[in-house]
Amino acid sequence: MSSETPEPAKLAIPWRTRLVLTMISAATDLSRRSNGTINRRLLNLLDFKSSPSPNKPIHSIISSDITVDPTRNLWFRLYTPENSGVDGSDTPSLPVVVFFHGGGFSFLSAASSSYDVVCRRFARIFPAIVLSVNYRLTPEHRFPCQYDDGFEVLRFLDNDRANGLLPPNADLSKCFLVGDSAGANLAHHVAVRACRAGFQNVKVIGLVSIQPYFGGQERTESELQLVGYPFVTVERTDWCWRVFLPDGSDRDHYAVNVSGPNAENISDLDFPDTIVIVGGFDPLQDWQRRYYEWLKRSGKEATLIEYSNMFHAFYIFPELPESSRLFSEIKEFVTKRLSKP
Repeated sequence: MSSETPEPAKLAIPWRTRLVLTMISAATDLSRRSNGTINRRLLNLLDFKSSPSPNKPIHSIISSDITVDPTRNLWFRLYTPENSGVDGSDTPSLPVVVFFHGGGFSFLSAASSSYDVVCRRFARIFPAIVLSVNYRLTPEHRFPCQYDDGFEVLRFLDNDRANGLLPPNADLSKCFLVGDSAGANLAHHVAVRACRAGFQNVKVIGLVSIQPYFGGQERTESELQLVGYPFVTVERTDWCWRVFLPDGSDRDHYAVNVSGPNAENISDLDFPDTIVIVGGFDPLQDWQRRYYEWLKRSGKEATLIEYSNMFHAFYIFPELPESSRLFSEIKEFVTKRLSKP
C-alpha cells in the first residue's frame, strides 16, 4: 500500500477560458503596488466596460444607470425585462434583485462587461428587476465604505427616493441580495444591516452567496493546498484585505472572518434564507463552508451547493456548462423562496 500523498485533481477548462483567466490575473497583479496603492489608470484600460441600453433591448433586457448619491459616485445599473410595465401595461409583479459585483473590493465595477452579461442573465432567467450596485473601491475608500454604499441603495429604495425610477411591477417586498466573491461578503453584511433597519417597503427574503470572499488569520487546508488556481492566491487576498481593513486590524475582523471569534450575533435576526455556492478548486472554500455551518448554528435557513470541479468566479464564463447549471439552481432557489409563505 503506497504511503505517497495522491496528486490533486487537475482543473480542466477550455483553453480560451484559461487564456482569459490568465489575462485577468496578470492585470490585477500588475495594478497592485506593494505600498498598498493601486494603478487605477491601468486597471481602467484593461477593464472592458458596457454602456447601458435604455432604448435598445439586449437579449430582451433594457438597462439604465440611476444615481443614488453623486457626492460618492454611488449609482446602480437597472436591468428590466421588456414588457415589465414601463409602458403602463398590467404585468405580473417581479422580485427585485440587488447585485454586488466581485473583485476583492478593489477591482471591477457595475459597468464591467462580464457583470453586465451576468445581470442580464439574472433579469431574463428568473425573471426579475435587477439593480447592480456600483460601490466605492479600496484602497481609495476603505471599510466600511462598501457596506455603507450597499445599505444606502436599500435605503434609497425604501424611502421612495426611487419612486418612478423602478418599473411599476417591481415588488420591493420580495427582494433578494446576490453577490459573488467580495460582492457576496458585501451582501451578507448589508443583509445584517437590513435586518436591523426596520424598512417600510424593502423586505429582503433571500440571499445568494456565490463563492463568498471570507477569510481569517488562520491558513486553512484549502488555502495551503490549492496553489496556482485562477484568481485567488494567498498573496492576492492578503493584499486586498490589508488595503480594505482599518489600520491595526487583522483578518479576524468581523468583516473578514464572519464566523470567527469576533462574529456578529445574528441568532435573533430575521435573516433571509441563504444559498451558498462553493467551488472545489476555490482556495476560499473552507471559509465558505464555515459560513454555511455558522448560519445553520445560528438557526438560519441555509443551503450549500458545491461544484467540485470549478474554480473561483467560474459562473461569469457562459461557455462553461456549470455556469448555466448554476443560474438554473439559483432560479430554483428564488422560485421556492417566492412561493414560501
